Amino acid sequence: MDRSKLAECEGYLGYRFARLERLEQALTHASTKTPDHPSNERLEFLGDSVLGLVISHYLYALFPDHPEGQLTKIKSVVVSTPTLARASRACRLDHFMSVGKGVTATRVLPDSLLADVFEAVVAALYIDGGLEEARAFVLRHLESEIARVVRNRHAKNYKSLLQHLTQRTFAETPRYRVVAEQGPDHHKKFRVMAQVGDREFGPGLGNSKKEAEQRAARKALLDLCRESRPAESASGV
Repeated sequence: MDRSKLAECEGYLGYRFARLERLEQALTHASTKTPDHPSNERLEFLGDSVLGLVISHYLYALFPDHPEGQLTKIKSVVVSTPTLARASRACRLDHFMSVGKGVTATRVLPDSLLADVFEAVVAALYIDGGLEEARAFVLRHLESEIARVVRNRHAKNYKSLLQHLTQRTFAETPRYRVVAEQGPDHHKKFRVMAQVGDREFGPGLGNSKKEAEQRAARKALLDLCRESRPAESASGV
């Protein structure tokens, strides 16, 4: 592959390889391999494990209250073929990959192939620059996917979303305080404030404490996400 094209690919990846042949191998499909230019299949094998480690560790740290089953479900979506294919297209690996004419006649590469090349590039980064370089690349391209999965799974659970945000950002767990109750026992109205550290958010009004807490949590999320960088707002408010 032309070195200028490899250098252009490095620009999209945000990383300069010490040994450019590692990137070249990661981009080489089995249909174009030669004795001097092996395919990316071995790198794909390694990259699958590196990717799994990075995502597993990230989810483990991000969601300390999630049991193993929930973490596994989130991870399975994040490392799925469609997700990795989107990430691959985002850094234009479909443009730089070397494939034989028999693979496709159109350059619209299948998702399975794009997912494989993403894993191969992860492995090449790991070999060339170490785990931290591989981790930075993976999270740069998949962190938003994790937020999307969590948003879809907790679309209405604002208390859960607020807890994830505050634990990650402030190392704080939200608390909820009932500040007022109105009406007869069979038709009470509750007013609740959400507390994060020394700050209070709300109020949230509802026909039950749980409903009022959810509304207070939503108001807290809105306020906190307005104050933070755009990526934080991916929590799905």
